[in-house]
Amino acid sequence: MQEWDHVTDMLVVGSGGGLVGALRASALGMDVVVAEKSDMIGGSTGMSGGVIWLPDNQIMARAGVADSHEDAVAYFDSVAGKAAECSPASSTARREAYLTSGNDMLRFLEQEGVEFLHCEGYSDYYSGVRGVTGGVARSRSVEATAFDTRQLGEWANSLRPPVAGNMTLYTYEAAYVSSLFTRKGAGVMSRVMARTVWGKLRGRKNVTNGAALIGYLLRALRTRRVPIWTETALVDLVVEDGEVTGAVLERGGEEIRVRARQGVLLAAGGFSRNQTMREEFSRDQPGRVEWTSANPGDTGETLQIAMKYGAATDMMDEAWWLPSWIMPDGVPSMCISERSKPGSIMVDAHGKRYFNEAVAYQEAGQCMFAHEKAVGGALPTWLIIDSRHRSRYVFGMAPPGRTPKDWISSGAMKKADTLPELADRCGIDPAALTETIERFNAFAATGVDPDFHRGEGDHEKYQGDPSHKPNPCLGPVAKPPFYAVPMYPGDIGTNGGVLCDEHGRVLSEGGDPITGLYAAGNSTASVMGRKYLGAGATIGPSVVFSYIAADHAHTRSTGVRSSESADV
Repeated sequence: MQEWDHVTDMLVVGSGGGLVGALRASALGMDVVVAEKSDMIGGSTGMSGGVIWLPDNQIMARAGVADSHEDAVAYFDSVAGKAAECSPASSTARREAYLTSGNDMLRFLEQEGVEFLHCEGYSDYYSGVRGVTGGVARSRSVEATAFDTRQLGEWANSLRPPVAGNMTLYTYEAAYVSSLFTRKGAGVMSRVMARTVWGKLRGRKNVTNGAALIGYLLRALRTRRVPIWTETALVDLVVEDGEVTGAVLERGGEEIRVRARQGVLLAAGGFSRNQTMREEFSRDQPGRVEWTSANPGDTGETLQIAMKYGAATDMMDEAWWLPSWIMPDGVPSMCISERSKPGSIMVDAHGKRYFNEAVAYQEAGQCMFAHEKAVGGALPTWLIIDSRHRSRYVFGMAPPGRTPKDWISSGAMKKADTLPELADRCGIDPAALTETIERFNAFAATGVDPDFHRGEGDHEKYQGDPSHKPNPCLGPVAKPPFYAVPMYPGDIGTNGGVLCDEHGRVLSEGGDPITGLYAAGNSTASVMGRKYLGAGATIGPSVVFSYIAADHAHTRSTGVRSSESADV
């Protein structure tokens, strides 16, 4: 007979997307405890844009955006590949569960007081790309509306700061604001500033992005009196006769044993911050902790514990790659819109262009690793821009035309009056770079990139400059002075982890569910496979499969499907 310090129905490890599982379990009448190892709530979700990618959802419908289940399946197949050709994590059953239960989850969250808006224009990442069917240019993504943290009382101090800082800026608006000197960009920025000032005048402490989503979830959990134990780390699972019956946690410097009668949900992220694990599992795509922008707590212990008890894993070599440059203080800065704007090009150490600079960021990272392995000279890859780009567009956190002096003096960004001089400073062959840019500029004049098709996809256009013709993200690199930044395949989290079935149950190496153990988010191998289908393709699976796991755990004691239960 085990001795327990605390008994509950469901234990949720991690306070990001797993909070949806905790909320759902509580709504179904279960006792729930959330354990978070840091002193902050939200994990990588709280640090992110907070966007959820979910096809054919009711918020899209309210905005008049057409979609269908059939189109979503076709899009999945054409981007991620047919389910039979992918990881078991992206099986037909898992995809169907995501697409169907996801909309149930969204309706549930709205019932619990979470307010969402449609991310208008934030296109699916492969909509309009050659060979891809079923994409939606107007966006399948949603995000939480601004949240007033005064509603959380003292818990407000536990939220991770929003990406937008003090501005009430929605994630989908960032691409427009990055083109500040366009009519569209100026209009959106005016709206953002008015929204920010109006909120402050009314005494509100508004946050957006991932902080807003976590804020709404935390408010709902507090209303339902669900305990959240911060600074509480998972030490081990308790397994009896092959069933996970609870966990050992470290809280307040002491180990406590928690009985979880209906299940333990692992939603504590991956291992981006664990270099030893990265080197063990990622030989072909050797990401480094110095390049990651993931949650500081993304250190992999939860995965290691699950693996110790026979959990199967997949795609452990993969991550949610995002080209990044290293600022003078050593902190990586993610690069999305900068490489999609006219007046930019990316080349390897040999001065050669080798991929579409504006492609979806996970694929951009994959291209960098593949080129490094096949040819060399891709780590780093150089992002080169001209003065028109620097004078018109946001770069990192620097507004147009204002380049911090330490960027140049530290060497984080190179600057030169001519391309040959810039090439010398970057260690690139001047003749090769000049030849590459001359060819590229000829493409820019016509607006057609026959080499890599830059600017054909809807998301590429969205991240570009709508005022630039004929191609919003293809323009010449021609006006001196010129700038160059070394780019590395950074990431926002790992993409591999434990294998789960369509119910969120962790599978053993033999393919059987490990009774009582569930997982979601970056703790798992993603249902998206090795592709980033659209904005919110990481948070979407995290919140959806946390919800699904809670539903299944509920059936373990009742034998009734949660959708049939009246206590919801």
